[in-house]
Amino acid sequence: MAVSNNITACVNFLALVCAVPVVATGVWFASKQGDDCARVARWPLAILGAALLLVALAGFAGAYWNRRGLLAAYLFAMAALITLLLALLVFAFAVTRPSGAYPAFARAYDDYRLDGYSTWLRDRVAGDPRRWEGIRACLAASDTCRKLAQESVFFITPEQFYQSHLTPLQSGCCKPPTVCGYAYVSPTVWVNPANPAADADCAAWGNDPSQLCYECSSCKAGMLGTLREQWRRANVALVIATVALIFFYVIGCSAFKNAQTEDLFRRYKWRN
Repeated sequence: MAVSNNITACVNFLALVCAVPVVATGVWFASKQGDDCARVARWPLAILGAALLLVALAGFAGAYWNRRGLLAAYLFAMAALITLLLALLVFAFAVTRPSGAYPAFARAYDDYRLDGYSTWLRDRVAGDPRRWEGIRACLAASDTCRKLAQESVFFITPEQFYQSHLTPLQSGCCKPPTVCGYAYVSPTVWVNPANPAADADCAAWGNDPSQLCYECSSCKAGMLGTLREQWRRANVALVIATVALIFFYVIGCSAFKNAQTEDLFRRYKWRN
């Protein structure tokens, strides 16, 4: 009986350890999201991770001190939380699978289009004009494009800039779309578009640091591209943690069942 309890306690302790990355991923995701300019479902993952941590702690305590009721409640609650975590993973993969990035001609960086992303993600960022106005003001006040402008000393020729690697926000908000045919002056200064009617964003571009392409659809797409990258990174850690949690949960159920069987057998022997 003691051996089974010890096995159950060890398994629950490992499940407790596996819940820590879920909490850490949730906190990282909430703190990094859209460079703090866009907040889309920031805390559900962290809250779910904290719940997993508390439930795993309760399971460890129940196994260590042989509290059957607490252990049974742990198994039920952990099954529900793992189901929620799996549902969250499926949802996250579904809404981040489409990408609005597409290769720009003769460029090392990508350009971005808004209609390439999932409807749910578009609605969270660009669906409400008032919400986007707040995001736009935040981006204009941030150093996203300011840093790119300061790096102009590293780009002696336009070709050097064309072969640089830009983040989705830098590509979508700090320069005009490549299809417009603007002539390069510096990373955030472009003149004389060759194809001004090629895209609606061509007319939205301005060299004023407070304007740039913040009103462009490509800027909204760049924000979605940043969010998508963060979600995809978080998904990798969550998949690993979820697989480990399921593995240890199955072992924990088996150990709990064996402990119950041994307890029944011990009581039977004692009565006879």
